[in-house]
Amino acid sequence: MKTSLIATAALVAVGSVWADYPEKPVTIVVPFAAGGPTDKVARDLAEVLRKGLNNQPVLIENVGGAGGTLGAGKVAKANPDGHTLLLHHIGMATSPGLYRNLPFKTLDDFEYLGMVNEVPMTLIGRTTLPANNYAELVKWLEANKGKINLANAGLGAASHLCGLLFQQSVKIDMTTVPYKGTAPAMTDLLGGQVDLMCDQTTNTTSQIESGKVKAFAVTTLKPLTTPALAKLPTLDASGLKGFNVSIWHGLYAPKGTPKPALDKINAALRNALKDPEFIKRQEALGAVVVTDGRLAPAEHKKFVEAEINKWGPAIKAAGQYAD
Repeated sequence: MKTSLIATAALVAVGSVWADYPEKPVTIVVPFAAGGPTDKVARDLAEVLRKGLNNQPVLIENVGGAGGTLGAGKVAKANPDGHTLLLHHIGMATSPGLYRNLPFKTLDDFEYLGMVNEVPMTLIGRTTLPANNYAELVKWLEANKGKINLANAGLGAASHLCGLLFQQSVKIDMTTVPYKGTAPAMTDLLGGQVDLMCDQTTNTTSQIESGKVKAFAVTTLKPLTTPALAKLPTLDASGLKGFNVSIWHGLYAPKGTPKPALDKINAALRNALKDPEFIKRQEALGAVVVTDGRLAPAEHKKFVEAEINKWGPAIKAAGQYAD
């Protein structure tokens, strides 16, 4: 009896310590440079997340480099007191396959807090391609094996990953042309120097709307509702069964962060994703706010593990690694 009373008292004491969490600003580390899509998501989220965190400021710290692994590694080693968080995209699942020596263990060194959003992707090509729809594109690919240039924004970028999986799915090798970012890759696609690219709707919708590129398909299992993209078929329905690629974002804390703090952050996240203004801003980016079970930490982690298992073999088969 005495032991149980002591244990109960200890639990109450721990709970009381964290009852007022947070009592100082919370920092979200973005493992990429300011101004990019992930940074934009983080800043939009910070504005509404603070409402559930005692209205404490939620600050953004950009720690770019090595495909997002530097920033993620910094959070993995941060003090687990609930005041340092990480907002990361699909790179959380692809980095174990891309990098031989990661400064963290994806499934072991973080507390999973919940998913934030998903961004669909589109398969686009230069306007001078003779193909005008996906069926015609497949015929053109078959007839031009060994001559096809596929652009991407660099190793580990969304466009690189999507292009990698597309090549494997159609079983046609293409010459991968990596660039230092989306802008120069898109510039060369617009100029006709490369043939194809698979990239996020945040980067392609305006180009599709203006007719500066040809759009052939979307990478999600369901068609998109955005006016400029609503008529595009899915790759799944076009014959690449099961093809499903989207760029998602999730929220993480260092391993060992106390449960009362994790519970409060998760509750704040759930409320933030219901905020009408946040939803509106995400829709403007072409993103879909997560509302399903992946808002739960356990389901979030289960999803990331499945993504690791999905991308690892594809990256290994392509032999595309970073040091």
